[in-house]
Amino acid sequence: MTHNKLGLSSATTQTSRPDSIELLNSECFCLSLDTKALKQALESEIGQPGLFDLIQQRCPYLFATRPVFVSQANMARMEQVVHAIESVVALPAYRKKVLADSPHIASHNPGPAKGVFFGYDFHVNEDGFGLIEINTNAGGAMLNAVLARAHQACYPAIENMLSAQNRSRDLEDDIVAMFHQEWSLSGQDRALHSIAIVDENPTQQYLYPEFLLFQQLFQRHGLEVVIADPSELTLHEGVLKHGKMNIDLVYNRLTDFSLSEPANVSLREAYLQDAIVLTPNPQAHALFADKRNLVTLSNPIRLKELGVPKATQDILLEAIPHTEIVRLENAERLWHKRRGFFFKPFAGFGGRAAYRGDKLTKRVWKEILAGEYIAQALVTPGSRVISDHEPAHVLKFDLRNYTYDDKVQWVAARLYQGQTTNFRTLDGGFAPVYEGPVDPSEITCSTMPESDSEFPAIVSHNATTCSEAAVQHETRLFLIAEDTIKPLEHDYYLALVRGKSAAQEFVGRSFILVDWYLRLECGQPEAVVNETCSWIVFDAEGRLDVNAAHEVDGEATPTEAQRAKLKEFVFDAVAVSDTK
Repeated sequence: MTHNKLGLSSATTQTSRPDSIELLNSECFCLSLDTKALKQALESEIGQPGLFDLIQQRCPYLFATRPVFVSQANMARMEQVVHAIESVVALPAYRKKVLADSPHIASHNPGPAKGVFFGYDFHVNEDGFGLIEINTNAGGAMLNAVLARAHQACYPAIENMLSAQNRSRDLEDDIVAMFHQEWSLSGQDRALHSIAIVDENPTQQYLYPEFLLFQQLFQRHGLEVVIADPSELTLHEGVLKHGKMNIDLVYNRLTDFSLSEPANVSLREAYLQDAIVLTPNPQAHALFADKRNLVTLSNPIRLKELGVPKATQDILLEAIPHTEIVRLENAERLWHKRRGFFFKPFAGFGGRAAYRGDKLTKRVWKEILAGEYIAQALVTPGSRVISDHEPAHVLKFDLRNYTYDDKVQWVAARLYQGQTTNFRTLDGGFAPVYEGPVDPSEITCSTMPESDSEFPAIVSHNATTCSEAAVQHETRLFLIAEDTIKPLEHDYYLALVRGKSAAQEFVGRSFILVDWYLRLECGQPEAVVNETCSWIVFDAEGRLDVNAAHEVDGEATPTEAQRAKLKEFVFDAVAVSDTK
């Protein structure tokens, strides 16, 4: 088999066009991990001598040899799901329900601290899309920042496909700012001085090299930092200490999410006495990462009972696989249909004690019935061909969105073999994500039969008229009442949903909330990809009245005339601006 300059097999160019992203993930080998660049980044740029050798010895399969390609639409969709979940978690009814079923420590008010490095993990492929789980102490962000410096492309133009999040040259500064923000939100009137990175027996943790990277990063920014086991901490007169060092903030990497283990007693008491800022904290884990939450987030009846707007419900129900708690009363049905489910413990992490249904034995099934498990409808992971040697070397992948305060900071892939991600796979591990076009017609590289151009035209639609990535997507919200059409800013809408804002101009009024997911070309609306509608009602103070919205008679559907005006509002504005 021969290959063109892109590293794609020439056999592909003789057949019908497959999906562009599928093509790149199966045929593109022009990007690879440059180990010399990785060592340079770890030891010179980052300033951590010996770390490369430590990684090679401790975790040789931490970094994948190939990147992963993801469509712009799926990148946007993952971000949309993050926003939707954050808006639900902000609802008082949701918080009350979840905390009532959580360990008592989860009810302790941590203040306004958000929690650093949430991880939203997705399975995305040409046939499916699904949020698999949420983590509140997701590892790997610093490692991925380093990795981004060490993948080499045969054509520099491929850098145009890096996602917006992964382009940031200031990620490390953003990380430091995030920790300062957590400290500031706690109401402190002095500067952050010290951080403890805490995990059980940290030097033996698989991701210990990342702890060293964080320590060095924080020290470069003038902070005093220690990596510690929680048993090394003491609480003295309201001050958490490590030896003689006073601790201001604890970066929590523990998997004892409720701090119930004896070794965590000092940390637990310091948290309950508000002697430290703990990030992420037990309440964040209960609200986001307990697997039982997926049962609520994938159930239309429960979402409606909680007062979740219809538009948000639609996003969640399309993106989160059906999930249910394993109980004796549904055990027989789940066993017979086990091949379509993945089984996970409520407080599981890192794929531990998680099982694909088609791999279950009756012995393991008994353990699941005796434990606390969810059954989640199976969503096939994406696949990445690492090489085309016979037989081809193919790995699975998932996508992790690192987030803070409802913002996606970084998107990384994890390549693996087996049931779950494991960092034990040859050529597997963390991989950079490249954002590609959605429509095969937008690809005009040498892999396509009707094009003689080379790689620089991978994202080439209207390249002569705009410098942005040609095809993008965004969500726009509108309020409709009779002849009135009012745009609604997404951030303002979230503030209204969370009860943080009121709209005095809408006091006592009802509207149809229209959510349009738009396809943009060169930044301008080109088509409506999806539409969801729901009633939205404002009370006498201008705040959202969820109960009243559920009681409105009639369908929340714009009339043809209203929809025509809405289209005119969105698309004619583009035509007018183009003529100026």
